[in-house]
Amino acid sequence: MKIRVLSLFPEMLEGFFESSIMARAVKKGLVEYELVNIRDYAVDKHHKCDDEVFGGGAGMLMLPDPLGRCLDAQGARDKRTVFMTPSGRLFNQAYARDLAAEEELIVLCGHYEGVDQRIIEEYVDDEVSIGDYVLSSGEVAALVLVDAVFRLIPGVITGESLEEESFGGAEGANLLEYPQYTRPSLYGTMKVPDVLTSGHHANIAGWRLRESIRKTLAYRPELLASAGLPEEVKRLLAEIVIEGGSHEPYPEDPGRADKA
Repeated sequence: MKIRVLSLFPEMLEGFFESSIMARAVKKGLVEYELVNIRDYAVDKHHKCDDEVFGGGAGMLMLPDPLGRCLDAQGARDKRTVFMTPSGRLFNQAYARDLAAEEELIVLCGHYEGVDQRIIEEYVDDEVSIGDYVLSSGEVAALVLVDAVFRLIPGVITGESLEEESFGGAEGANLLEYPQYTRPSLYGTMKVPDVLTSGHHANIAGWRLRESIRKTLAYRPELLASAGLPEEVKRLLAEIVIEGGSHEPYPEDPGRADKA
């Protein structure tokens, strides 16, 4: 896959593409990337890329002329083009999988009050939001999208790792990932669950599935409302509900009162 990110501040993005898993994916030839400075396509001496909004109101809007020239130079009309905006479709794992299937992806970072609507109508295939909140720059949102997408490209991360992650589809359900532990087996007074050190793979798998369901019920119960849940998940869910739902490590209070 080739990813092009169009930004007024490409320097904000450079470190991500040169570090960690992304850097290894680029080195292996699994991912190509290009950071494109929109200001390079402004024709005035000040490289002006924004102006006041018609109709009044606070803030500035990105100009259509430099943006259009930039998008044309990237061949955006023939490539999947995504615009990061809080008013877009909510991003999720299924959406990430869809984008990961593209050979090329263009990600447009908004700034100020966004971009002229005519640019969206002419070039943009997807308006995408990473959540119900507002950020100061589309670059932050773009990195979230790119990180979620590129790791799904075959060869970047093992298939087994992807299946066991939250929203990975383990057991055919959209569950949050189970709790995980490492050495030492005793940390203070807290001990790793015995099943995880037992070496009994079937029991470990059963414990992990049960804990995934328990955590999902506590934090994201709407994910368990699907009529298509596997029978095993339905059975364990019913048992957990009878037991009282979530347990101490996953209080319903998002403030985690147990850690206060």
